[in-house]
Amino acid sequence: MKNWVFTFGGGKAEGTARDRDRLGGKGASLAEMARLGLPVPPGFTISTEACRHYYSNDRQLPDGLKREVEASLETLERLTGKSFGSKAKPLLVSVRSGSRESMPGMLDTVLNLGLNDESAKALAEATGSLVFAYGTYKRFIQNYAGLVMGADPSIFEDIADEMAKRPVDELTASDWRDLIDAFKQAVLDEMDEEFPQDPFDQLWGAVRAVMKSWMNPRAVTFRSLHNIPAEWGTAVTIQAMVFGNMGEGSATGVAFTRNPATGEDTLYGEYLPNAQGEDVVAGLRTPHPLTKAQNGNGELTPMEDAMPVTFQELKEIAKRLENHFREMQDIEFTVETGRLWLLQTRDGKRTARAAIGIAVAMAEKGLISKTEALRRIDPSSLEQLLHPAISPDVERTVIGRGLPASPGAATGEIVFTSEEAVEAHSEGRKTILVRPETSPEDIHGMHASEGILTIHGGTTSHAAVVARGMGKPCISGAGSIRISTVKGTMLTGGRTLEAGDVITIDGTRGEVLLGALPMVQPELSGDFATLIGWADDIRRMKVRANAETPEEARTARDFGAEGIGLCRTERMFNDEERIRAVRRFILANDIGEREEALNAMQAMQKADFLHLFEIMGGLPVTIRLFDPPLHEFLPRLGPELEHTAQSMGIDAERIRQRIEDLHEINPMLGNRGVRLAICYPEMIDMQARAIFQAVMEAGEKTGEKVVPEIMVPLVAYERELKFTKDRIDVVAEAVMAEWGTGIEYLVGTMIELPRAAIRADKIAESSEFFSFGTNDLTQSTFGISRDDAGLYLNEYLRKGVIDRDPFITIDVDGVGEFMQMAAERGQKTRPDITLGICGEHGGEPASIHFCETVGLHYVSCSPYRVPVARLAAAQATLANGADERA
Repeated sequence: MKNWVFTFGGGKAEGTARDRDRLGGKGASLAEMARLGLPVPPGFTISTEACRHYYSNDRQLPDGLKREVEASLETLERLTGKSFGSKAKPLLVSVRSGSRESMPGMLDTVLNLGLNDESAKALAEATGSLVFAYGTYKRFIQNYAGLVMGADPSIFEDIADEMAKRPVDELTASDWRDLIDAFKQAVLDEMDEEFPQDPFDQLWGAVRAVMKSWMNPRAVTFRSLHNIPAEWGTAVTIQAMVFGNMGEGSATGVAFTRNPATGEDTLYGEYLPNAQGEDVVAGLRTPHPLTKAQNGNGELTPMEDAMPVTFQELKEIAKRLENHFREMQDIEFTVETGRLWLLQTRDGKRTARAAIGIAVAMAEKGLISKTEALRRIDPSSLEQLLHPAISPDVERTVIGRGLPASPGAATGEIVFTSEEAVEAHSEGRKTILVRPETSPEDIHGMHASEGILTIHGGTTSHAAVVARGMGKPCISGAGSIRISTVKGTMLTGGRTLEAGDVITIDGTRGEVLLGALPMVQPELSGDFATLIGWADDIRRMKVRANAETPEEARTARDFGAEGIGLCRTERMFNDEERIRAVRRFILANDIGEREEALNAMQAMQKADFLHLFEIMGGLPVTIRLFDPPLHEFLPRLGPELEHTAQSMGIDAERIRQRIEDLHEINPMLGNRGVRLAICYPEMIDMQARAIFQAVMEAGEKTGEKVVPEIMVPLVAYERELKFTKDRIDVVAEAVMAEWGTGIEYLVGTMIELPRAAIRADKIAESSEFFSFGTNDLTQSTFGISRDDAGLYLNEYLRKGVIDRDPFITIDVDGVGEFMQMAAERGQKTRPDITLGICGEHGGEPASIHFCETVGLHYVSCSPYRVPVARLAAAQATLANGADERA
């Protein structure tokens, strides 16, 4: 017969720390501490299986649960010497949630359960304190009525305000009873239901409420953000109450075995004298520091001075727990009239810097292995260390929210056009570029600004991708913000801001903040370098970077990139002078004009490629040929078109006609990528010649052997690639003849269409490498525009239709299947084919894990995500069965 309930206490437990899946984190840690003989109030845990049964069976509790709970209550009564529902020595309990992964504050907790009119009176007589007994009963009514019965907490405010007019210690027993009656009457008036007096009714109401809280909106949101599956469910722990609010010699608090901000190996935390646990997190009283070292201003008495004996016991237990779990612990404790009780221990939350410091210190001490140290660091958290961040000590006034599209923080004046950003930059003023969305036309403004805020778009939109490449913070999809570029206003959070007003954006959190806030600049510590060095020793896959500019390439090298996996050549034409050259090519009336434009573009490209080859010093550089549709380089209709016509000396009607000629209903599925190369083969010739000439010059300058990898985008037919490769080969032969020396180079393609994956065996006949362009492969697999997907994918996530956004994490079952297919078929034709990924997924840890299983040779990501990818690749190698004896 299945057991639903597992007890702990008295030095015994029906579970261990390994039972997190069944008992939740709280239940498992309490069981483990009980087995260690530590001072844990006894109790029992209803397993997560009961919660799953509850949701699978129309919110009905499983048969047999009541019987097991009643039997466990009898054990609890025996261990405590108290009786549940007794008038004489009442046993009071807490009813707490417990997911297998910590979800702080997301689920519900009910304290002091078991109190009623008679047991409150008995408690007052037993303790000799009306304030304690009836104050606890009052708390229980408020807590239970709100969380279990669904009452509005404000119904008690007037009663509490009236009570506050008199000192608590002057209230008589009659006064307290009147207060309790008023509270119960408020519940009856609000809920049309009596506050329950039967402790068993209270208990089952609380158990159901905790299970219901698993699906409350804040819990659903938290699980979505942290990839916690809804089907896990929560355990419910019922535990004998201990009281930190029994007067002098009582307290409650939280202790970390190490400083969670810095990682320093010293006890750290807070406590409140004469209080219950909820008082610490409620913020109604200022907590005291645990240690003398924390007591900076000396105004509050640290526990080390106020309770020296208990503090020493806590300190010794803290070190014992850290050594036992081999991890920094976050310990909740209560002191009841001088006796220390442990209510929970769990792995402590910490900053990324502290996490690295703790992991390295424990590995060097021999407490854990280097591989365990690597496993403990969330690769995504490293981004906190690679960008400026808002000082953690300042007050934040949030006036808007969007998607955290590119990490870091920046402060500046609001500007609504790229031209304003450039002008301000020239005057030494810092700006935040606020746009409905960005396009290649905005590249100069994005470069000139400190950060970017867009109203539309997702985390893979133009603004997001370009900002990440530049290392600038960006918030996209801030749909609640309204802007008028004509009026120069931004309406958000009930405020109307104008151009020139100062805001701060936090691209890591997706928050728009009022005013200028102080920043903390990134510093890569020695522990960071040590950890990443360990990762490099273990990982199999190489890590390259997506880079087009010298600045990006240098940043990539500084962060340990082993080459460039994606150079998007079209982005090299985004400043004003260069975009004019592309426009002259597009608007050319005859072959002469077109060749003149191409010659200008070739000179620009050769200089760019030369810089990249020199910086990368012989490391691989993958250059993608021109990809976007040509219309993206033409001005928008209206004033921008008129300005372009005037500056270029071209008739506006001619430009307007060309825009109309190039117009496509769905340009992302239109004439772009290899299709452009076939329609305008002279562009292939121009880019290939620029590449090969730069190779020759770079070789002479650096003495390094340069082997470029030329990548053809959006291939669907094998003959598309062969056509393009043949043109490239002809140019290579011509350049070699001119220089009188040979060139080594590779030609390959991006796999970004389902047909390309299916026909990979044939495409591999002409392709020496495959690079998975998973942005477009995801779009074409799902038939979804990534720029518009946020409009409905968020609803899919909220309603459980999907678990993860496929534009953030690779869709293993669909897109991943195409990747696996292409890899296998390509290798069958060409066993030595190089396989990589260059989409946004190349820097996302879960996607990197999948790339390891496919057997890719490298991942490529934005320069600022290179350290993230290096660590994630090492973790993927370990997860895939590498030797763990390091």
